[in-house]
Amino acid sequence: MDTARTAKFNIGEVVKHRIFPFRGVIFDIDPTFANTEEWWNAIPAEVRPRKDQPFYHLYAENSDTEYVAYVSEQNLLPDETGEPVRHPQVKEAFVRENDGKYRQRRASFN
Repeated sequence: MDTARTAKFNIGEVVKHRIFPFRGVIFDIDPTFANTEEWWNAIPAEVRPRKDQPFYHLYAENSDTEYVAYVSEQNLLPDETGEPVRHPQVKEAFVRENDGKYRQRRASFN
C-alpha cells in the first residue's frame, strides 16, 4: 500500500525550518524519503522524521551561509517575511515575481 501524501508545499515556495534557523526556496520534491540510509541514521533518533511523507530540496540559507538542504514536510512552515532568498542558485533557477513568489525559469535548449 502506498502511503505517500500529496505535497503541502510547491516548487518555488519560500519555507522555513520549524526548529532550526534557516529558510529557502523549494526546487524539487520527493513524494517520500529518497536520500541515503547514512544521511537518515545521522539524524538523532529523537528528532528523526518519518519517511512516509514528502521531502523537499531547498536552496537554503541561514545567517552565515547558503547551501542545499533536504527537509521533511513535518519540519517546514511557510516563510512569511517576504524577503528575497539570497542563495546564488535561486536566480539561476527562478524569477522572483512582484508579489515575492518564485516562478521557475523556462529551460533553454542550445
